[in-house]
Amino acid sequence: MESELFGYEGGAFTGANKSGKIGKIELANHGTLFLDEIGEMPLSLQVKLLEFLQDREITRVGGTQKIKIDTRVIVATNRDLQNMVKQGSFRSDLFYRLNVLPINIPPLRERQEDIPLLIDYFLESFNEKYKMNKRLDPEVKKAFLEYNWPGNVRELIHFLERIIVTSDMEVIRPENVPEILLNKNSVHQKIICTGLIPLKKAKHEVEAQLVKRAYEIY
Repeated sequence: MESELFGYEGGAFTGANKSGKIGKIELANHGTLFLDEIGEMPLSLQVKLLEFLQDREITRVGGTQKIKIDTRVIVATNRDLQNMVKQGSFRSDLFYRLNVLPINIPPLRERQEDIPLLIDYFLESFNEKYKMNKRLDPEVKKAFLEYNWPGNVRELIHFLERIIVTSDMEVIRPENVPEILLNKNSVHQKIICTGLIPLKKAKHEVEAQLVKRAYEIY
């Protein structure tokens, strides 16, 4: 990962290209460097990233020359970095260096006004990809609006692609949509006991339903 970010000189390690390689940071010079899932970065690499952010220069793996870099840096994560700092799994100095202009993106269920726009965009994208002309029935669009989207935009994209490629009709109707999407309470539904059965059997039934739901979502 270090060589991918910072690049390396020829022969820096076994299997390295003889002529070396430019890293992602150097490629982003005079542009923008976007690092996704920054919370997954190991502590050893966090140190090197911090040095780059402070000095605005890098040294390739196996090299000695300092290379000046001028780039805008944007990072993203779905993890709680402040909590990771407290736990010691993310460096506090790096966190404060990165946390200059934080932008919090709420989950999809809290920004329903985005759902129709996302549907239109990805519907057009998949129609173009698969050479189709599918449309959504108003009831299906309503189901998209009422669903809780625990998997956020990625889940919406997967649902949309799934019903487009599996439906034979040009207009996708409720019968073409996974059952979980039509039941807006399915993600947080309560377990109701209508009779007495052995606990082990009840647990088995709940586990079976959870696996089925998870399969439908993911």
